[in-house]
Amino acid sequence: MVFCFNLKKSAAESHRMLVEVYGDNVLSETMCRDWFRRFNDDNFDLSDKKRENRPRKVEDCQLQALLNEDDTQSLAEQLGVSQAAISMRIHAMGKVQKIGKWVPRELNDRQMERRQNTCQILLVRQKRKSFLHRIVTGNEKWIYFQNPKRKKSWVDPAQPSTFSSRSNRFGRKTMLCVW
Repeated sequence: MVFCFNLKKSAAESHRMLVEVYGDNVLSETMCRDWFRRFNDDNFDLSDKKRENRPRKVEDCQLQALLNEDDTQSLAEQLGVSQAAISMRIHAMGKVQKIGKWVPRELNDRQMERRQNTCQILLVRQKRKSFLHRIVTGNEKWIYFQNPKRKKSWVDPAQPSTFSSRSNRFGRKTMLCVW
């Protein structure tokens, strides 16, 4: 290309000559134009320059260790790579993104035990004497004015997503009752 530049050929003409001689396995015409721009600026240095901001590779073990703790934005900041690089590595590891499921609230051990006992008592009572068909049911639901978002997590396809408890239960809300 330096030879063609010294012959006062254009970048397009030089590219055509290279294609005639070497076939389609040559650099593109835009790359020829870039080289000719360098030559016009009296830059005939053909060696590769070291890049300052070359993307860093992410190791799977590092990523897996941090994956359960944070979202991809903070992972990218911690590992010093782009968010796109994190997403590509996560997909290459076979992970999929799932949104966590809502649970009404986190129950302590005593509350869970009390609910389990109540359900067992009602099942035993139903077996002794059928009563469930006579119950009139109603339901009420608090509708919040501000709905917090569920967290997304990267998990294996067979694994369930994470659970998130509802926050700010004392915020503005209204009750919907259905009988």
